[in-house]
Amino acid sequence: MQTSTPHAAAAPRQPLPPSSLRIALVGCGAIGSEVLQRLPQLSGLQVDWVLARQPRPEVVAWLAQHAPGAQLLQALPEDARPDLLVECAGHSAIATHVLPALRRGIPCLVVSVGALAAPGLVEELADAALQGGTRVQLLPGAIGAIDALAAAREGGLAQVTYTGTKPAAAWKGTPAEAACDLAALTAPFCFFQGSAREAAQQYPRNANVAATVALAGLGLDATEVRLVADPQCSENRHQIAAQGAFGRLSLELAGQPLAANPKTSALTVFSVLRALRNAVAPLAI
Repeated sequence: MQTSTPHAAAAPRQPLPPSSLRIALVGCGAIGSEVLQRLPQLSGLQVDWVLARQPRPEVVAWLAQHAPGAQLLQALPEDARPDLLVECAGHSAIATHVLPALRRGIPCLVVSVGALAAPGLVEELADAALQGGTRVQLLPGAIGAIDALAAAREGGLAQVTYTGTKPAAAWKGTPAEAACDLAALTAPFCFFQGSAREAAQQYPRNANVAATVALAGLGLDATEVRLVADPQCSENRHQIAAQGAFGRLSLELAGQPLAANPKTSALTVFSVLRALRNAVAPLAI
């Protein structure tokens, strides 16, 4: 007969120190500068590198006052090892900053998802992450229900349609000007119907959401997109309609445009902040 010896009482566990991440932030435009100025609200995050070609004077002044230890550079030095690179700079930043960082093993968060409409870039991004033994996360930005859409894909999606509606002024400087007189509109006007890939390529500063919806669902070529200019609209409105074996999904989201850039929803900034908070939080959702 075997007898057991009582175990000694386990020593109480000591609380773990809070997580801390050293960040390289790419971009000081409307999104990047807003993220930068809100970061002090989050603990455990430190911006050590800010990468920008031509930073705005107010950003330079803010850095000097609030983050004097951060280096303001055009490219990440070869010996720099941030824990995370956050891209908020636009489509060209994928090739210039994100791909090299991934190959060096630096995990990345990407805002400019529309850039992935370029043929082969999705695969190149994935290959770079595999080569570096790391991961790249595509942020939902201005849209919601991406988790539900991606889950529905696992069960079988039959159709996904995205409709993006913005104030007429938000489409200035885009091919929409050739389709209609934006200043003369008196009612909503759908100036584009096509695939998510076409939308992201023709409207790179306005259609990141279309690419995000597509990559979460049926893909860039099978996702239907409608883009609308509405002279009475003061918000950026996003609608997703999807159906398949899982059932049906319908989302309508109206987001306030970013004050510094009406082409961008303020929710894009908050999406970056949420991802950063989750990166250091002991409980993430």
